[in-house]
Amino acid sequence: MAIVDITIVIFSYWFAYFVRTDFGKEVIPFEHQTLWKYMYWPIITNLASILLFQLNKSLWMFISVDEALRVAVAVFVGNFAWWLGMLLVKIPWYVRSVPVIAGMIQLLLMLGLRLMYRVVRRDSAQRHRSHRAVILGAGSAGVTAMREITYSDLYDTRIIGFIDKNKQKVKKRLSGVVVLGTDDDMPRIVKQYNIDTAYIAIKNITQQDLREMIERCRQMNLRTKIVSFELQNNVGERASVRNVNINDLLGRGELYLNNEEIGGYLTGKTIMVTGAGGSIGSELVRQIMQFTPKRLVLLDIYENNMYDLQQEINIERRHGHDQNVTDVVCLIGSVRDKKRVDEIMKKYHPNVVFHAAAHKHVPLVESSPLEAIKNNVLGTKNVVECCITNYVDKFVMISTDKAVRTTNVMGATKRMCELIVEGYKNNGVTKLCAVRFGNVLGSNGSVIPLFEKQIETGGPVTVTDPNIIRYFMTIPEAAQLVLQAGSYAKTGEIFILDMGKPVKIVDLARNLIQLSGLIPDEDIKIEFTGLRPGEKLYEELLVDPKNSTKTANNLIFVAEPEDITMNEVNTKINALQQLVSDNNADNQKIIEVITKK
Repeated sequence: MAIVDITIVIFSYWFAYFVRTDFGKEVIPFEHQTLWKYMYWPIITNLASILLFQLNKSLWMFISVDEALRVAVAVFVGNFAWWLGMLLVKIPWYVRSVPVIAGMIQLLLMLGLRLMYRVVRRDSAQRHRSHRAVILGAGSAGVTAMREITYSDLYDTRIIGFIDKNKQKVKKRLSGVVVLGTDDDMPRIVKQYNIDTAYIAIKNITQQDLREMIERCRQMNLRTKIVSFELQNNVGERASVRNVNINDLLGRGELYLNNEEIGGYLTGKTIMVTGAGGSIGSELVRQIMQFTPKRLVLLDIYENNMYDLQQEINIERRHGHDQNVTDVVCLIGSVRDKKRVDEIMKKYHPNVVFHAAAHKHVPLVESSPLEAIKNNVLGTKNVVECCITNYVDKFVMISTDKAVRTTNVMGATKRMCELIVEGYKNNGVTKLCAVRFGNVLGSNGSVIPLFEKQIETGGPVTVTDPNIIRYFMTIPEAAQLVLQAGSYAKTGEIFILDMGKPVKIVDLARNLIQLSGLIPDEDIKIEFTGLRPGEKLYEELLVDPKNSTKTANNLIFVAEPEDITMNEVNTKINALQQLVSDNNADNQKIIEVITKK
C-alpha cells in the first residue's frame, strides 16, 4: 500500500510539472532533469509521512471521514516538508509551485483510489448475495446496521433501501442507499423490489412497537432480523444482528420495580438459593447480584449446572460486568437431605431463602410420582423447617399455575408445597410466601427450545392439541417479579404474577417457523400428537379470580389465604410419606391425598 501511494507521489510531481508548464508549451528554466534529479526528496518526505500516519495499515474497503482526514494531513505534511526544505536550501531552477500542485493532485488520487476500491469491493460483494433486504429505521442505527451488513462477509444479504415512518426522509440517501418509503408503503416496496428480508434497526424501540413491526414482517413472509448495538472499546457502537426470538413477541419489556424495597431485604444480607443452577434459580442469582448482598449461598444437586453458573459469575467479574463485593458460595446438595440443608444454614446463617429446587416436567413426573413427593413436597418441608430452626427472616418458594385445579402429579406436589407455606405461616420466626406463575420462555425443557430444534432439523413441529393454550413469561420478568413479591411478604401469602394473555401453542409454533424464514405446513409440517398424561388444555393462575387482591405492583396479586391448619398439613404429608414407604405410585391416589378437603 505504501508502494502504491509513492507511485502516486511520483506521478503527481510529473503531472504537476506539465500543469505548471501548460503541458509543455511554456518555456521556463525548470526542466525535466531538475524534476527527476530531486525526486527522491519528495519521495522520502511523503514516505515518512505515510508511515507516520500509518496510511499503509488502513483497510481501503472501510475508508471513512476520519481516514480521509488522515490522508489529507499526511499529504500536507509530506509535501510541506519538501516545500520548506526546498526554500531553505534554495535549489536553483526548482519552481516552488510544483509541490503545491503535486500535493493537490496527490490528495485527489489517493482519496479517489481508496473510494473507488471501496465502491468496487462493496458492489462486487453485493452482486453475489442471494437475499434482498430493507432496513426498517433510517436513522443513525440504520446507517450503522447498513455498514455492518454491507461490508461483512457474515451476511448473505444485499441492502436495497431503507423504510422509515418519517415521510420527510423518503427519497433521501443515507451513505448512498435510498429511503424507499414509509411504513405504510412497505407492502408495495416488498413486492416491487422483491424483498425477502427485513432488518429492524431502531434504538430504544418499545416492546409493543417491536411486536407490531415483527408481526407486519411475518404477514409478508419476510425473514426478520433485529439489529442490536453495543459500545466497543468505549469509543463507538458496533452493530450485531440476531434472529427474532420468542421473547420479542411475548416479552413485556421493562418492568417497573421498587428497587428500594427489594434492596431493603437483599442488600448486605446473606441470601440462599436452592435449585440455583436451574433456569429460574440462575436468573434469580443474576438479579440478586445487582443488589450487592453480603453473601450468596447457592445449592443444587446437579453439579454441571452449578459449575456453569459458577464459571459464568467468574467470567462476568473478570470482565468487570459484575460486582466483586458479594461472596459467592457454590454447594452441591439435595433438599431431600435435611441434615445437609441444616448444616449449610447453620454455617452461613442466611437471612433470606429462595426455594427454586423442584422436579417440574409434567410427563416425567407422571412416570416417577414418588420422586416428586420426595423432592418437591418433603424437600420443601425440609427447607421450611430448617429456615425456622435457623432463624431465617424470609422464605420465598417458586410455585406454578399447574397447582390450580391440578390434574397431574407435578401440579399436585406444588400445591402441597403451597399448603406447607400456609400451614407453617404462624411459626413466629420466618415469614413464608409462595410465588405462582405460568410457563417461562426458554427455560430448560420448555416448548420453545424444543420447537427451535425441530425447525432446525426440518420438522415436523409437534403440538399436543390444536386448542391447547398456555401463559408465558420471560425468565428475567419472572425472576424480577419474584424478588418484588418477596419484599411484600408478611407471611403465608400466595403471590400470583400477571401472565398477560394466554397464547395458543400452535400459533407459537407457526410464529417460530415463519420467523425462521419458512412457511408453516409447507416447508415445516405441524403435527398434533394428543394430550400427554396429566396435561390440561389450559392452565389457571387463580382458583377464584375474585378472591385476590392487588399489591403495590400492578403485575402482582395476592390469593385469598387458605383456611388450613398445621394438623391438616401434617396429615397430608404423613399420608404421602406412607405412599412413599409402601412404594405406592398411584398417581390418582397422590392427587387425591393432596387436593381433598
